[in-house]
Amino acid sequence: MLVVETSDILFAIDSVPAIFSVTTDAFLVFSSNAFAILGLRSLFFALARLLDLFHFLHYGLSFILVFVGAKMILSHWINIPIGVALGVVGATIVVCTVASLLWPQRSPDPTPRA
Repeated sequence: MLVVETSDILFAIDSVPAIFSVTTDAFLVFSSNAFAILGLRSLFFALARLLDLFHFLHYGLSFILVFVGAKMILSHWINIPIGVALGVVGATIVVCTVASLLWPQRSPDPTPRA
């Protein structure tokens, strides 16, 4: 139990930079981390099973991480509005989900070719 809860706290601490890329409101930062501690692990396991269905999702999540990191690094020089940042994140998830449904992953051929 201690290991599971420690991993929940580590995931919540990991999400602190992401929430600061969106807002600096203390209430939102606290509440998002509280929800991360409460439900992130169960959400991860639920999404891990769906990852085979949404096979383009890991590319989209990689893009989102790069976007958030670039936004944080460049925040002193370039101000990206919160609405734009959330729009990029939402659009990326929608595009990857729709692309995964339109172009399903091919299952490997069970018979080897000689």
